[in-house]
Amino acid sequence: MSTRAVEAWTLEPLVKFVKEAGARLVLLMTSAGQVLAQHGFSRAVDVMSASALGAAIIASTEQIARELRQPPFAALNHQGQRQGIFLAAVTTGRGRLVALVVYDLDVSSVGLVQLFFEQLAADLQAASPKDSGPKQVLAADFERELGDSLNTLFGR
Repeated sequence: MSTRAVEAWTLEPLVKFVKEAGARLVLLMTSAGQVLAQHGFSRAVDVMSASALGAAIIASTEQIARELRQPPFAALNHQGQRQGIFLAAVTTGRGRLVALVVYDLDVSSVGLVQLFFEQLAADLQAASPKDSGPKQVLAADFERELGDSLNTLFGR
């Protein structure tokens, strides 16, 4: 498994989470899809695609929640025949982050991922550097960056 730390404070909590939850891969990004850290992803294309799609999924489900006049959904889970993905947001001193977790169904379960995700969220909140003021997480050109990433992903 490869580990890439863009933000050093995220590395230890991610490695611990992958081990305890039996996850295969975890990607931590801003809500604009900018990667902060990863554990288990081995190719840059995987990271770019996953971060663009994860950010888009979270943004679209948050809009659905607003349309339904309810708070944002806590987490999303999708399961295939062999693997599942779990997406959830975490509020830290650096702003709101998105975690995308991939797990193998023969090794782990959504219950284990959810259980250990709560600890991951607490560890990230405790480890995150505290900014003196609120930080804008969304890039000014978020829509263009997301569109470019999705176009690259789908070969357009």
